[in-house]
Amino acid sequence: MLNIVNEYGTISMEKEVISKIASQAALECYGLVGMASKNKYGIVELLSRSNGSKGIEVDIENEVIEIEISVIVQYGTKVSVVADNIIERVKYYVENQTGLKVSKIGINVQGVRVQK
Repeated sequence: MLNIVNEYGTISMEKEVISKIASQAALECYGLVGMASKNKYGIVELLSRSNGSKGIEVDIENEVIEIEISVIVQYGTKVSVVADNIIERVKYYVENQTGLKVSKIGINVQGVRVQK
């Protein structure tokens, strides 16, 4: 849990809140099919959009946020463009909604989905 103290008082925030904000921002990006997660057996599974925060790991130290996002992208889109869009959008949303600095966002592409 993260406690933020400002002129308005103290705010307590769980990592899951930041994860939800990041997943909502990422899922709006063009070329992203869904979030990916490794279960305990190491098998990558495609998750529904309602479980998007499962592919996001958040680390908070000294009110600085580091985010790792595992995604599956659409075939035919440039992975670098999709990753740049996700990074920009997630950084903007998390910083504006929490007031905290995002120092690092890592994108792990777990797969590419071919549309029929």
